Amino acid sequence: MPAIHLDEMSFRKLIKTSQSQPILVDFWAPWCGPCRALSPVIDILSDLYRDKAVVAKVNLDEVSPELAVELDVSSIPTVKVFKNGQEVESLTGAYPQSKYQQILEDNL
Repeated sequence: MPAIHLDEMSFRKLIKTSQSQPILVDFWAPWCGPCRALSPVIDILSDLYRDKAVVAKVNLDEVSPELAVELDVSSIPTVKVFKNGQEVESLTGAYPQSKYQQILEDNL
């Protein structure tokens, strides 16, 4: 199951309305090589955590630059985990799948 793709409005709504389930969001752009390399990992995580967490992607080329500034995304790929409306983890760069799984497990 591929990760869900969010625009700025759906991202804000998801973060605001989510309760206890962690939300992992991959901030990426199509021109970014490491982002493209990370994409299959994000989709695998979406499948593995289908009933436990929300796994999503935000294409930074399709949202306002203010969102990146607000979330302190200065380099991509950046993966952030939110819980109860708050950011709880942030990783910049591409990491092995196990690193993202550990973060999700820690926030379940």
